[in-house]
Amino acid sequence: MPRTALLSPDDVIASAMRRFWRHGYHATSVDDLVKATGASRHALYSSSGGKRDLYRQGFAVYRETVVTPAFAPVERAGAGLAAIRCYFEAQIAVAEREGLPGPGCLVANATTETAPHDPEIAIEVAAHNRRLKAGFAQVLANESEALSLEDVDALADFLLITAQGLWSMSRTVASGQPLRSHVNTVMALLEAKAI
Repeated sequence: MPRTALLSPDDVIASAMRRFWRHGYHATSVDDLVKATGASRHALYSSSGGKRDLYRQGFAVYRETVVTPAFAPVERAGAGLAAIRCYFEAQIAVAEREGLPGPGCLVANATTETAPHDPEIAIEVAAHNRRLKAGFAQVLANESEALSLEDVDALADFLLITAQGLWSMSRTVASGQPLRSHVNTVMALLEAKAI
């Protein structure tokens, strides 16, 4: 029996997602996807729709397996600033386990590589960014009644841009130290603002 018959569609999508995450959309060929997934070209096209569809499907897998577990502390009811630090630390730890310089964030990578040229990917990126901003805003509102709605909105934007910048920088650094140093600075600024 051919190996592709043993592969589940979920396994193929997850393997493709990891390839896109590390190498990007444009640097990944169909041959690369065949190698990464163990599926034949025919199986990739018949079960998943091909390269672009696999890339889009990989976004859902990435959200479910990477973003949701890491961002869960921020989205918990009543979460405070410690949850934001926990999120950043969890993602830095993932990058260290993967090996730095690492793949960064699939969504941050897509922000510059594919979203400017693909409206459907741009929608995926925007939804991800809205989710992060909403989570950060809720934590900031929980943390301090003294913050105005404008302050909460501005700081949530600041945190969103910080997150995307951190994961982009993780593609260029050899250790988590500069990322943690930046997080320490960000958290000190937030703590000072929230008091």
